[in-house]
Amino acid sequence: MKRFILASLLIAVLLGCSSNKVNRNLPVEKKMQIADDFYTREKYHKAIPYYTAVVLDRNSSFTAEAQMKLANCYFYQNKFMDARFEYEELIRLFKNYQDIDRAYFRIGICYYENSMNPHYTQEETYKAIDAFQTFIEKFPFSNLRLQAYEYIEKCNYKILQKKYYNGYAYYKLFDYSAALMYFEEVIAQQLTDEIDKMSLYYSGRIYLTRDDKDNAFKIIEKMKEKYPESKETLKLEEIWDS
Repeated sequence: MKRFILASLLIAVLLGCSSNKVNRNLPVEKKMQIADDFYTREKYHKAIPYYTAVVLDRNSSFTAEAQMKLANCYFYQNKFMDARFEYEELIRLFKNYQDIDRAYFRIGICYYENSMNPHYTQEETYKAIDAFQTFIEKFPFSNLRLQAYEYIEKCNYKILQKKYYNGYAYYKLFDYSAALMYFEEVIAQQLTDEIDKMSLYYSGRIYLTRDDKDNAFKIIEKMKEKYPESKETLKLEEIWDS
């Protein structure tokens, strides 16, 4: 009985593997047709081997389209590293492809989606900004341009969040000079949000600790103006009055 079950499982695995293989003898037009059928039905994982087979046939008139759709298949499955590689291949091999602007644009998205939480290093976020700026420079009249600017804005805010967390980390380590450097970068953006409020608050705490009354007063006045009802403002006022 156990042998029968193991044999059945083995056959199922082999059948599964064989279903992912593409018949090499199929004409390239048929491979593309099958791939497009899977693609239309959003069965991207099934379309990938067929598009890959078409892409490997470098002399086909379908190759460029297959390369783009192969990248899209990974993109729609949130496999952004694989998608980016395939978009980069499209750019390298088919510079004049009709939708090449979308490939450049999506490379930026792939970097952005692979970027880490603001608590951590933002290398991918910086690469996303570079990618979107490259896209805008190359395709200033693309209908994706405004979306690219929106992504750049989101990237910049994520980097600003990282600066706040850096400042907070130095604050907890009692390295107040380093903390103030980061908090001041956040405050300089003149936003009205949580990281601005907390950067002001911790800056105020540092100035009060240092008995720097002039700067502490400026911070408290700014807190009262921007966040009059917040507990952080009330706390700074309490420390000031004590």
